[in-house]
Amino acid sequence: MPNPFERVDQSFQSQTFMHTLGARLVSAELGRVTIELPFSKNLCQQQGFLHAGVVATLADNVCGYAALTEAPAGADVVTAEFKINFLRPAVGEKLVASGRVENTGKRLSVCRGEVRAYTGEAYKVVAIVQATVATV
Repeated sequence: MPNPFERVDQSFQSQTFMHTLGARLVSAELGRVTIELPFSKNLCQQQGFLHAGVVATLADNVCGYAALTEAPAGADVVTAEFKINFLRPAVGEKLVASGRVENTGKRLSVCRGEVRAYTGEAYKVVAIVQATVATV
């Protein structure tokens, strides 16, 4: 099986949207992925919080990439569905999204993710997600 970080990083580097946002891949191991995004006023909604679309994008990506770490060599993944709960405004110095695989089947993986907003070492969970990811 390919190195999980190298496999995820190769895909991550080809996602131009993640580059546009300023996100970076922090870690990827079997069944787990973490992505970080510095706070940017360019990504905010009208009240000064990071836009829900940005938060959802991070949550979607960490779940998909967690599933990719367990997918067969040569396979790829796409999100089949996800449910996100926004718990509080996304404000702080950076967002850190982490995702993990809860169950992997032949065609579908169920994953969970969390997005945290950090100020210094302190954080608050701003969103949680459950996703179904299809292996293609």
